[in-house]
Amino acid sequence: MFTSGAFHRLAGRKNVTVILGVLMLIAVAVSGCASKGANAPAETGQGTPVSGGALIIGMESEADQLDPHRGVGWVTMRINNQIYEPLVAEDLSKPSDVRSVPDLVPALATSWKVSDDGLVYTFTLRKNVTFHDGTPFDASAVIFNIRRLTDKSFQYYDKIGASKTFRTWLYYESAKEIDPSTVEIRLKKPFPDFLRVLAQINSLQIVSPAAIQKYGNDGLGDHPVGTGPFRFDSRVRGQSITLVRNDNYWGPKPYLDKVIFRPLPDPASRVLALQNHEVDIIAVPPPDALDKLKSQGFQVVSGRPPHVWYLAFNFQNQYMKSKDVRQAINYAIDREGLAKDLLKGTVQPAYTIQSPANIAYDPSKKWYLYDPEKAKQLLAKAGYPNGFETTLMTSVDGSGQLLPVPMAEWIQRNLAAVGIRVKLDTREWISYLSGYTNGMPPEVGMNQMSSGRTTPYFLAMIAHSKFKAPGGFNSGQYVNPQLDDVMDRAATARTQEESVALWKQAEKIVMEDAAFAPIVNDTAPYVLAPQVHGFIVPAEEWYNLSTVWLTK
Repeated sequence: MFTSGAFHRLAGRKNVTVILGVLMLIAVAVSGCASKGANAPAETGQGTPVSGGALIIGMESEADQLDPHRGVGWVTMRINNQIYEPLVAEDLSKPSDVRSVPDLVPALATSWKVSDDGLVYTFTLRKNVTFHDGTPFDASAVIFNIRRLTDKSFQYYDKIGASKTFRTWLYYESAKEIDPSTVEIRLKKPFPDFLRVLAQINSLQIVSPAAIQKYGNDGLGDHPVGTGPFRFDSRVRGQSITLVRNDNYWGPKPYLDKVIFRPLPDPASRVLALQNHEVDIIAVPPPDALDKLKSQGFQVVSGRPPHVWYLAFNFQNQYMKSKDVRQAINYAIDREGLAKDLLKGTVQPAYTIQSPANIAYDPSKKWYLYDPEKAKQLLAKAGYPNGFETTLMTSVDGSGQLLPVPMAEWIQRNLAAVGIRVKLDTREWISYLSGYTNGMPPEVGMNQMSSGRTTPYFLAMIAHSKFKAPGGFNSGQYVNPQLDDVMDRAATARTQEESVALWKQAEKIVMEDAAFAPIVNDTAPYVLAPQVHGFIVPAEEWYNLSTVWLTK
């Protein structure tokens, strides 16, 4: 079997048609046997899959827009991933303990070639695929989607979608239809992570051009139309989003008749809904409830997704401009205690900003181990021997946010112990997320976010000056020209090996500069009712519900 690294090296240089064919056969085979329970502990269920039934999932927050080019946040991406598909996808049929970084596999493209100079990607498209509205998927649909995100002269150019996906198109030059089954994308510079970025939800997930033409760019979120294994049925805001099986799906049909996503922001309410048989799966269970739920017969599964819960320092704030202060805050936080005592081992302490499920992640890196005395020394060195007062912004709920307020309160107590008095400014998730890329007012010292990607390019998304607020995900407006240079060279390296080495160099610069305070890496626990089978937690923040089935 090809390793992920070997695949990427080949994918970046040569025709990978044969390799992809092998990988697809493997993916289909795994998909077919996934529900047989071969991938425990992150996969559930044994026995013969049966069709039918409605799966109800209790989510940790309300979802954003059901438009893959506009919608952000993992809660939304988990829904959109059932509706829409990219050209190349991540293989979500393997749990994270089997594949620490998901393999890339064919989706709406059956194969692709990359030119020797790394500038031209030629995709062969899957035939006989239709959108949920019955219109055909073909090369013109792909070009329509690309133009929607890149071409300001295009009638259906979407400024909002373009702003949310511009990291995908940073090195884009042009695209053209070779024939109805072939698309060529040309880049200005080599971009070895281009395929991995294309595979991300909130990138080039293909939407129905006919739906855009009918409902407009602002209407797609309420009338989502893709090619995926499930199609949109209905949405009642604040209550539910319902998807139904796509019986015309080109691949293996889902077992489930229907999937219903219910936003339940209060963790205790999620548990109660599970115990009362109102939902079948809950995300982000309260750590204190896990032992009891297990004793009641519920299944608890987890994984190792590309997640990091971190603080971003505001470089417009008078205190946070000091590297000594930023380092002091990093040393002052007891991550081990937070992970063990507050979150009961459902997370791992994070000592570096790159996250697991990322080929540049190095778990041996241990920046800023807990040392409150060193924190006090650094504060004195910075001119604040008696500390100061500042504000930490966070959400009260949200996608990947875990228990944001109790975690912020833990950090508040840690910082108080070294003299930093922290006020908390909390917001509801969708409101908080929509304002995150606006940056912070000068009086706010730091904010908090959960993020991560299976590509090391993630570091640029949060730390490059090109992505700084307002507009970008670099909410703290961190600018370091030396870092920018290293990240630019990493993103446009000719080989994956060269790229990863540069990303690690960039990570070292970021951590020495203490631009962020990484806190924990989530293990993505889910609790499932006994009748749920075939649910897999891959090394990704979203999952595929095609393999899930229910016993009667």
